[in-house]
Amino acid sequence: MKLFLKIILIFFTLSVFLKAEPVSKIVINGNKRVSEETIKVYSGIQEGKSDFSRKDLDNILKNIYETNFFKNVNVEIKDKILFIELQEYPVINQLVLIGEKANKIKDQIKKIIKLKEKGSFIQNNLNEDLNTIKSLYASIGYNFSEVKAKIRKIDENNLDLIFEIDRGDVTKIFKISFFGDKKIKEKRLRDIIASEEDKFWKFITRNTRFSENLINLDKRLLINYYKSIGYYDVQVTSSSAEVLNTKKVNINYTINAGKRFTINKITTNVDNVFDKKLFFPLEKTYNKYIGDYYSPFKIKKILDEIDDLIEKNNLQFVEHQVQENVEDDKIFLSFNIIEGEKVLIERINILGNNITNENVVRSELLVDEGDPLTDITLNKSIAKIKSRNIFKTVVSEVKNGSKDNLKIIDIRVEEKPTGEISAGAGFGTNGGSFAINVSENNWLGEGKRVNFSIEVSEDTLKGEINYQNPNYDLLGNSINYNLTNVTNDKPDQGYENKLFSTGISTSFEQFKNIYTNLGLDLSYDDLRTTNNASSALKKQSGEFTELAGKYGFSYDQRDRTFMPTDGSIIGFNQNFPILADKPFIGNTFFSSTYYSFNENVTGAAKLYISAINGLNDENVRISKRKNLSSSRLRGFEKGKVGPVDSNDHVGGNYATAFNLEANLPNFLPESTNTDISFFLDAGNVWGVDYDDSIDDSNQIRSSTGLAASWLSPLGPMTFIFASNISKASTDKTEFFNFNLGTSF
Repeated sequence: MKLFLKIILIFFTLSVFLKAEPVSKIVINGNKRVSEETIKVYSGIQEGKSDFSRKDLDNILKNIYETNFFKNVNVEIKDKILFIELQEYPVINQLVLIGEKANKIKDQIKKIIKLKEKGSFIQNNLNEDLNTIKSLYASIGYNFSEVKAKIRKIDENNLDLIFEIDRGDVTKIFKISFFGDKKIKEKRLRDIIASEEDKFWKFITRNTRFSENLINLDKRLLINYYKSIGYYDVQVTSSSAEVLNTKKVNINYTINAGKRFTINKITTNVDNVFDKKLFFPLEKTYNKYIGDYYSPFKIKKILDEIDDLIEKNNLQFVEHQVQENVEDDKIFLSFNIIEGEKVLIERINILGNNITNENVVRSELLVDEGDPLTDITLNKSIAKIKSRNIFKTVVSEVKNGSKDNLKIIDIRVEEKPTGEISAGAGFGTNGGSFAINVSENNWLGEGKRVNFSIEVSEDTLKGEINYQNPNYDLLGNSINYNLTNVTNDKPDQGYENKLFSTGISTSFEQFKNIYTNLGLDLSYDDLRTTNNASSALKKQSGEFTELAGKYGFSYDQRDRTFMPTDGSIIGFNQNFPILADKPFIGNTFFSSTYYSFNENVTGAAKLYISAINGLNDENVRISKRKNLSSSRLRGFEKGKVGPVDSNDHVGGNYATAFNLEANLPNFLPESTNTDISFFLDAGNVWGVDYDDSIDDSNQIRSSTGLAASWLSPLGPMTFIFASNISKASTDKTEFFNFNLGTSF
């Protein structure tokens, strides 16, 4: 019986809800700034509709409220008339920000709050906007800001909204500490995180400002680092801020590193639709990693190899997955290669590029409309766009197209400021120096790079302008133009000169990790030898014009270009004359290999060989001759090694250097912010083609020593203590060298 009554009740309710009442007229009252026609459009009332159910009235009510134009809405039918009674929200005539001078921040505030100028004033949105503004200031370090709202009523329907803002003090990070089972030295952990302790020389960086966003980023960076060296179950169990006052906080991180996991076994499961033999080359890589500590980067390298095999064999509609099974402190990896969904790209939309030309983004895509859609090509395309370094974020979204097997790809970019200015100064035992650099990485919104720099040192003044189009042919190849003017005054080397040069070059990845560069250089050299120079050297004075070609190859397998810890790079460059007053040919070979003994010690072996020789029995002039810098051959003064002519170090036709380096476990307290490394250098400069009588002292020079880097209160300092193992009597040596400098 109860069930029967419930059914009757539901039926009655639905009948009332769905029953339609006839309407012969629509009357709208209370609207002052919004027209009746606009209200009818927003309400969803169909033209010519003559009867309305309760459901229709509820939809009209809902649609009108959603416009955010009206505070109150009432909809009812009386005597066949549909009445829509409205009460409008007041309109914000002006939105004023008091207390904030930076237009950039003002614009950001107006962008993120809900209340807008010429829009409706909604009280609930006001409270939310106050919190939003405070959160914005907290994100840039002003954690104790105060924001108040005042309303200045103009009339019944218009008002001015005023935000009174007091930023307060910038909250800086006074000290960063790590607790728990951290296993890694604190100094290393400080290098990993983005947050930095406030020091007076760090006045340009914002990473000394406390913000929740920065703390959350630190936690992710810590977790990623620990996992990269095998701590699979690492947890940053807590992060806290100890507020000292409105200007200072201490940051504490508690870490539970846990056990260190090793890769015990790796297998491949290939779908039957593919030839399993195609993936046999993976076994070599597997054998390399089995027994090593777990790292997501190692998994990424294997996945990259799988992608390469898929591309190499022109396989389509392929997906791969990795499965991780954990047992005690061992991880078993299984890579599954399966047949993916057979879909094509219907359309690609580029969104968010307000300044950047759309072609800049499209030129980096490895896919186009009509191509098969694969995760491999899409992810690589997104990575290429990010590598242009002109966007803050790049995200992709795959949506359904007009058919089941067609997809639409939305690529949304967020542009960022691409102009940079930097300067640096340094002082060392071999003199002082200053440099300034101005660059724009998205010139005219076309993704092109323009760079201007000036360098000033004790004996050199150099100005340079560079222009680069990273993708001039839409195939990923770059083209570069440069203009350089150098003035040298080198009395210890017997000459002074003014050099003007301009050049064009292109570079591209010919094969995986194999890079090729080609170029042309045009130069004018006004060379003058000193009065004390030998008669043979004085014959080199004059004006020289040259048009030279150049090419080179490199094979780069480093894990990263900046401070690599694993892998190697090897390369060769050659310069040759096309038109020259004194033709020459130059060759350079270089090689660097890096190896991590553990997380604290990384070693490197570097080899450099360079030669320059005149053609047609011509001698190589002194401004072109080879020298070794003090960084390649430590313990010797810059350019003061090799052949000597009348007390002038004239350089040689040949130069070579070999370096062994390794950073040492730090025996000093972590609070000293000091890194120490050991080095062994060997090298030589020899060959004098313009005068056979000059003794080039064809002897290997070598040195060993320690290098210490100290983050001092005055800025970063580098100290080099070197001891000469072998040298020539004419060499100028130095047992100590230091440099002080910073960027701002």
